[in-house]
Amino acid sequence: MEDYIVVALDAMGGDNAPKEIILGAVDALKENSKLKVLLVGKEDIIKQNLSELSYDKDRIEIINATEVIETAEHPVNAINHKKDSSIVVGMKTVRDGKADAFVSAGNSGAVLVGGQLIVGRMKGVKRAPFAPLIPTEKGVSLLLDSGANADCRPEHLLSFAKMGSIYMEYVIGRKNPTVSILSNGAEEGKGNALVKDTYPLLKDCADINFIGNIEARDITAGNSDVIVCDGFVGNAVLKMMEGTAKSLGHVMKKAFYKNLGTKLGALMVKNSLKESLSAFDASEYGGAPLLGLKGLVVKTHGSAKKTEVKNSLLQCITFKEQDISGKLVEKLSV
Repeated sequence: MEDYIVVALDAMGGDNAPKEIILGAVDALKENSKLKVLLVGKEDIIKQNLSELSYDKDRIEIINATEVIETAEHPVNAINHKKDSSIVVGMKTVRDGKADAFVSAGNSGAVLVGGQLIVGRMKGVKRAPFAPLIPTEKGVSLLLDSGANADCRPEHLLSFAKMGSIYMEYVIGRKNPTVSILSNGAEEGKGNALVKDTYPLLKDCADINFIGNIEARDITAGNSDVIVCDGFVGNAVLKMMEGTAKSLGHVMKKAFYKNLGTKLGALMVKNSLKESLSAFDASEYGGAPLLGLKGLVVKTHGSAKKTEVKNSLLQCITFKEQDISGKLVEKLSV
């Protein structure tokens, strides 16, 4: 039997579950023949959605999970009490070696808690950060932490920098990726206590290509491949970027439909503009891996639709093929 890269997918998590989640799984199977998907969730609902679709039945397996962790539930309580939820059951497939990765658009806190309690952290990793790829003028950069750890110490940010460098080199293909720490000024000596205390650790680390501070306004210019910060700041930056992109889209649409002249102008640039703006569509880059765990866990947006789900699944293939977990163990255990 052919060896597949097996990814467990939370079919019940997210605002658009299960329909968009399942559509994303089917699209991913069509795009890459190496992939097999374990759809985790309520079997009858999954079967009903699959019945309307055409797909390779040898590469989709349903794993029944009778409970769902809702968005507003307390993460620790939910993980401890909903043992048959799609998140807990899906995490266990990774822990038990039945799947190479787990992907969910569900409760972020539950994914974080489940990842650390069920899958477990690697030796040498004290904090596991969410690490999403963010679109920039030069391609993508990696922002970590983006929400898993609101409070961090300098050694945590150093660990994030090492993990982020490995990810960017082997998953994205950036040789000797640049690393920056997010601050309120580009000069050395700027920043709060955490930034100031972390700076010399990054500067003295031979495992990374540290280039100093980066200001928030320079992130989207692509001035650094890896940006490290605590999860509180990172999450605020990420949501600000998403909100700005959404608002800019609304403003542009309003301007284009202002009068007949602007409508004609919009028609002329429509295809070119659409192509250019697609590079800033976060859904094209998949989800945010929770780096530093013994197995791969990826969190997609709660509002994820089929494209983001598909790309999150395909992202897991690269992660597995490049043995990112093995490289992290090697680097972080030194």
